[in-house]
Amino acid sequence: MLAAMSASPLTPRPPGDACARSSGDACPGALRLHRADDGALARIRIPGGVLTPRQVIALGQAAERLGDGELHLTSRGNVQVRGLAEDCGAELAELLSGAGLLPSERHERVRNVVASPLSGLDGVGAVDVGPWLTGLDRLLCGSDRATALSGRFLFALDDGRGDVDSLGADLTLVGHASGDALLRIGNGESVLRVPAADGPRAALLAAEAFLDAARETGAWRTKDLPAEAVTALPDDVARRLGPACITCVTEVLPHPPEARTPAPGRVTGPGHEAALSVGVPLGRLGPGQWRLLSGAGELRLTPWRGAVLTGVPPARADGLLAELSAAGFVTGTGSPWTGVGACIGSPGCAKSLADVRAEAGAAVGPAGRLPVYWSGCERRCGHPHGEWIDVVATPAGHRISHVRGDRSTEAATVRDDPAALAAAVAAARGTHT
Repeated sequence: MLAAMSASPLTPRPPGDACARSSGDACPGALRLHRADDGALARIRIPGGVLTPRQVIALGQAAERLGDGELHLTSRGNVQVRGLAEDCGAELAELLSGAGLLPSERHERVRNVVASPLSGLDGVGAVDVGPWLTGLDRLLCGSDRATALSGRFLFALDDGRGDVDSLGADLTLVGHASGDALLRIGNGESVLRVPAADGPRAALLAAEAFLDAARETGAWRTKDLPAEAVTALPDDVARRLGPACITCVTEVLPHPPEARTPAPGRVTGPGHEAALSVGVPLGRLGPGQWRLLSGAGELRLTPWRGAVLTGVPPARADGLLAELSAAGFVTGTGSPWTGVGACIGSPGCAKSLADVRAEAGAAVGPAGRLPVYWSGCERRCGHPHGEWIDVVATPAGHRISHVRGDRSTEAATVRDDPAALAAAVAAARGTHT
């Protein structure tokens, strides 16, 4: 059993990490490929995770024609294509541009936006974030200053249900019951209430305020700023909103206790068309699986490595859900894959100390109370937010700890024995309350 929650901070990313400020912004994009052990890697930013049917087809073609055939979902609802030849950049860019996936070459790595994936589908949220998403992306791609944001800076658009508000974004717009927007800066509970129509402009002005605050420190994200700079940001943003003719009021909005992730299965809502929510084990999609996702209307990729198919004819919904289940998607709450995640691990990543995807698959059992994330090294690429069981490969074995926010238990190290590892992970997922 793991130790009780301690005051130990989560181990930070080590110096020299690919996304550390000291080494330059080396985060991959669609135009800047990253060299990995399994070939070059492209990360395609998909604001809000929203794809048209044409874009779904184009991504599938990119993976099959230029990569290893698979598409990998990220914790920001983006897509990675792996196994690329290093000289395929021009062909990849042409394919993506033709599908509208590269509206601006200068901004393609800063289009980091997550959004409530069920917004407008189930009648739960206070607002439909669709207009915010298109508005913010248009403003980002039209802003010269926005090109200075790092490939890690994250915007979140929460329709009021509290799902993506819990993901630790740098700037978050939250829908309010009044119809207004609440702008959260970093992890603060002090928010600025602005008219909903002005939400995207307010978010861009806040990003510019962050860039000014980061000029002296070289911070990439709000959490990297000195504490006094973070405290001053809301007042600075409020002063900028006035000249832009945006009214604002300061309020307090606590963070939601935990994310309300989309439940797998049929989405019930007021619309005449159906929607289906599915999970993708380890975020890894083969060609046949990806084609199954392209047969409906708009596809929404979630920050939890899942997908929501919209525009499904009601008479087709149950049959398609059965097909998706047979193809390996998570379509119900009882799946053993629920809450299980992993980084790419070996052999795709040179820094990884283990094939953590295979280990995660070998250890899959009855769903536990907490998510579990397997990491091949201390960087923990793509790890979840909130509370989870952290499994990290080390030279001495696998270190298992219970993470809550930025704190973790004292870790227990388990030897590299599949049975012992599976038992330790299952116990950790089910014993914490």
